[in-house]
Amino acid sequence: MNKFTSKVAAAALTMTLASVSGQALAADSSKPIVIPTHNWSSQVVMAYVLGGMFESMGNNVEYVPSDSQAVYEAIRNGDVTISHEVWQSSMGASFYNAMAKGGLIDAGSHAAATLEDMGVPHWVVEQNLCPGLPNWEALANCPEVFATADSGGMGRWLEGPQSWHGQLMPERVAALGLGDSYVVKFAGSADALWADLEAAKKEGRGTIIFNWTPNFTDADGFDFIKFPPYFDGCRTVDGGDGSCGSPNGWLKKAANYKFPKTHPAAYTMFAKTSFTTTDIGQMAALVDVDKMSHQDAAKAWLAAHEDVWMPFTQ
Repeated sequence: MNKFTSKVAAAALTMTLASVSGQALAADSSKPIVIPTHNWSSQVVMAYVLGGMFESMGNNVEYVPSDSQAVYEAIRNGDVTISHEVWQSSMGASFYNAMAKGGLIDAGSHAAATLEDMGVPHWVVEQNLCPGLPNWEALANCPEVFATADSGGMGRWLEGPQSWHGQLMPERVAALGLGDSYVVKFAGSADALWADLEAAKKEGRGTIIFNWTPNFTDADGFDFIKFPPYFDGCRTVDGGDGSCGSPNGWLKKAANYKFPKTHPAAYTMFAKTSFTTTDIGQMAALVDVDKMSHQDAAKAWLAAHEDVWMPFTQ
């Protein structure tokens, strides 16, 4: 290599390094990162946890109430920036449908594995109120154990808000041949599920409610009913008979496709963030057990767990 080509190569290398350095040091946009809040505790607390993490990096944030199914269209259209709790069983279809249209990207998964299904508090099994539980076949022999004032003498399944799963559970009850002995009622909110759980314990009665893990109930003990195994295509909406249970699933994150470009540092942090089952259960418990506000719960969790979240920001 002669002196001229050496100088050209050196100049090119200098320009390349300067370009890379400029990209690495590119500042995030001052435009707020829009974070959705839904209607269960861990999701709302995590929204404020992530907001605090973004703010620690100098970003601006906004919070908007959002439907847990419609949020993916809002993300791909740019009205919302991220979704931080994408649950496979209840939200996977909406997530993938939006991603297929373009504008929404998969931002990775949390370490936590998930299950979303009907079940009973552990003391129902311990006290043998319905012998054979948690196997679903036991339900045929004890509907009266789960009857309530609003169930017309039938056993009751207390589902979450209908916007979460539509007719999934009524279809399952019918497919399992339990339609003559059980009725599905929809709770207005997650808080209504926990209120029934607490009331059932005080009254010493059985209750079948929709629940999920990670959640604060992990610490108290909760038995998910063992339904026929899930497989692709088993649900009615996918052409199956609908008798199957829910999958052991993932917990993903989603983002608008522009987020990595407008907020490169914030997106890198968001993609790296991976909370565990314990982390998420703790966030929920601060609200549902300790009765803190969502904002105060987030502040308390951030203050107590700098060793968990700070490495994601670095």
